[in-house]
Amino acid sequence: MSKMVYLGSNLKMYKGVKDTVEFLTRLSDLTKDIDRSGLTLFIIPSYVTLESARKAVPNASILLGAQNMHWEEEGQFTGEISPRMLQEIGIDIIEIGHSERRHVMGENDFDENKKVLSALNHGFKALLCVGETLQQKELDLSDETLSTQLKIGLSGVDKKDIGRLWIAYEPVWAIGVNGIPASKEYADEKHAVIKDVLCGLFGSDADGIPVLYGGSVNPQNAEELAEMPNIDGLFIGRSAWDAEGFNKIIRATYPIFQKKP
Repeated sequence: MSKMVYLGSNLKMYKGVKDTVEFLTRLSDLTKDIDRSGLTLFIIPSYVTLESARKAVPNASILLGAQNMHWEEEGQFTGEISPRMLQEIGIDIIEIGHSERRHVMGENDFDENKKVLSALNHGFKALLCVGETLQQKELDLSDETLSTQLKIGLSGVDKKDIGRLWIAYEPVWAIGVNGIPASKEYADEKHAVIKDVLCGLFGSDADGIPVLYGGSVNPQNAEELAEMPNIDGLFIGRSAWDAEGFNKIIRATYPIFQKKP
């Protein structure tokens, strides 16, 4: 049996309620013929859209995620969103440690670890994002950076929960409007590093943890990234924000992923 293929997008601070609902409805309709037993399709929109988004599409079609979550169930944390609030509206995934959370909002690996543990403890899928900055890459610290982010971020994770653990490799220098796409070889090499660290943490059970690539994925490079042996899926940015465009990427890459052992 082929491995599950993971394809998704983080909408960041784009698309309000109306646009998000229209996007999800269209994407669900365009991809309804694709058997979900081999494809996990997911979208992570803004907080204010989540309730309407969940009502618009069933999770059997598209899993929905939150872009962040506080680790406490309740408390004096103005502006934060708790696990219970996200459970109440039927959210599936919590995205944790996106580079913008780390480098713009000032979160550190220990913050991400508390969020990972809370997400898993509350029954969510935890999508931990890791990646090195351009400076770290130039100093040849990429592997050490990834190892540190994983070892701290996943500290205390119980093996029984790793079936709900996903990793996204997003080199900071490859993300956003001015991102420089990583070569397929570089991306695959870093995925191999991540998988080695995961194996050290969880043994053979780590084989079930998908490692997705995100960083200026576009229609021109998606297929070659999908061919790489250590890449289990794609976490796509602006190239996925149009339903027709995302559908084309899904249909181009899904068969490639399916053929891999």
